Amino acid sequence: MALKGQTALISVYDKKGLLDLAKGLASHGIKILASGGTARMLRESNVCPVSDVSAITHAPEMLNGRVKTLHPAVHGGILATDSESDGKDLAAQNIDKIDYVICNLYPFQEKISQPGVTVAEAVEEIDIGGVTLLRAAAKNHARVTVVSDVGDYSDFLAELEKSRGNVTLRTRKLFALKAYEQTAAYDEAIAGYFRKEYSNDTKYKALRYGLNPHMQPAAASVTGRDQLPFKVLAGAPGYVNLLDALDGWQLVKELKQNLHLPAAASFKHCSPAGAAVGVPLSDTEKKVFMVADIEGIDASGLAQAYARARGADRMSSYGDFIALSDTVDVATAKIISREVSDGCIASGYAPEALEILSRKKGGKYLLLEMDDTYSPPATETRTKYGITMTQSRNNATISADSFTNVITQKETGETPASAMRDLIVATTALKYTQSNSVAYALNGQIIGIGAGQQSRIHCTRLAGDKADTFHMRFHARTLRIKWKPGTQRASKSNAIDLLVSGLVPAKGGERGQWEANFAVGEVPALFTAEERRDWLGRMDGVVVSSDAFFPFDDNVFRAARSGAKYIAAPTGSVQDQAVFAAAEASGIRFIEQPIR
Repeated sequence: MALKGQTALISVYDKKGLLDLAKGLASHGIKILASGGTARMLRESNVCPVSDVSAITHAPEMLNGRVKTLHPAVHGGILATDSESDGKDLAAQNIDKIDYVICNLYPFQEKISQPGVTVAEAVEEIDIGGVTLLRAAAKNHARVTVVSDVGDYSDFLAELEKSRGNVTLRTRKLFALKAYEQTAAYDEAIAGYFRKEYSNDTKYKALRYGLNPHMQPAAASVTGRDQLPFKVLAGAPGYVNLLDALDGWQLVKELKQNLHLPAAASFKHCSPAGAAVGVPLSDTEKKVFMVADIEGIDASGLAQAYARARGADRMSSYGDFIALSDTVDVATAKIISREVSDGCIASGYAPEALEILSRKKGGKYLLLEMDDTYSPPATETRTKYGITMTQSRNNATISADSFTNVITQKETGETPASAMRDLIVATTALKYTQSNSVAYALNGQIIGIGAGQQSRIHCTRLAGDKADTFHMRFHARTLRIKWKPGTQRASKSNAIDLLVSGLVPAKGGERGQWEANFAVGEVPALFTAEERRDWLGRMDGVVVSSDAFFPFDDNVFRAARSGAKYIAAPTGSVQDQAVFAAAEASGIRFIEQPIR
């Protein structure tokens, strides 16, 4: 069927399939307008009659081809609807409707990917007229068909043939969507390029590398605001540094808001190794956490919080990324200065504290200053294997109101304030672990966390084993260890961990290395099974929080062995009643925590 009176405008950079496309359109009697090199190629091939765009604009191309289609005769013809008023406007200006727009864009992304490209060269590859054609045609897809992908030419022509020229509304919608996606990606590529070139590290920050050193280049950027919400005061961030820093910051900010106490977190590989609020330290805790000699720690809630966060699991916190809710003071800086750590994020740094930390790692220690007024968008976006996923940000608030539905041990009165505090600490920490996690807490701090395990019971066991190790570090025999002069803090932590976890090698070179940490004649005797049972049996008042329901009662029994008296978890398992019965029998208050 001939479609006389219909017009197609073709303006393409990528000319693959152009001749067959034009021939197909012409076979239906569609008049073809084309711009620049597109018109020249069609004319030279002699596959169909073609008119230059200037035939309707009555204006020549100018500025070396940068202005060709930007004209009311073009865009009026594309944007006009079938309404009577639009028809009168077109008639008054002697403009004809354009029914098909076939356009693809200058290859800006390819250009900037080439080495050594200058800004001037990149600018010349920014398509103006083409983007305008696509957006105009896509906007008026109720009437106009826009084809922006060379790969769609054959389907487009097949539908023209099948429908005798009446491209369906569904097809026009899909083509319009693709055009919008292409122009959005094109604009983001341009914005990303200039964000990198012009923002002076305010909106764009190059990273040392991605998740692994071979994953380069890598960068962090922000849109919709004038600058990134953090400043780099020292060092150079990597990809994982920022993942840990930003999750750690959210964790400590929430703890501070909900408990009104300074908060600290020790992050490793995208999960917290420890988290705590500023609860005063006993002399024994100071010794266990290796901070007994820190001047001013009794007056610094922030230093107390980090001593607890780092001290919870010193082995896992080795090389951590630190998050602190408050301005870093001298006492806190002194603790950090002697620990192996990758970096720190905080709302600010006291001048002397900044001076101390700026010397760490020869000035390469990463220090981030976070804007504590920053509020992120409500929607988060992630791209994985070329697929973009979006979700609402996890803005669930964990507070005392989260733990009101008491299921077992109801007759024992109100949940103590200390236990409520620890429930908030444990449950807030779980928000920032890899999914499927369990946390044990006591005295305002995490004492064991099992993060990202495939099995719930393995989460509970892992966290419980860490809690047991934590408690064994307070045993009198552990506290009396005499070290060989010069033994490093990391070596002490490892030697203690082997001793209290019962994993000291029986013989060989590793056993010799372990014994070499102690003063001559002072190698500690290994803990007997009876000693461990006796000491661990004294654990009490521990809270346990789970980010999903317990599928079986074995989780409760394992938690009970590590002194659990309070469990918070969602419900919904077919074994809920067995879980509740186990908690009741173990003297544990089970509290339904509704947020999974």
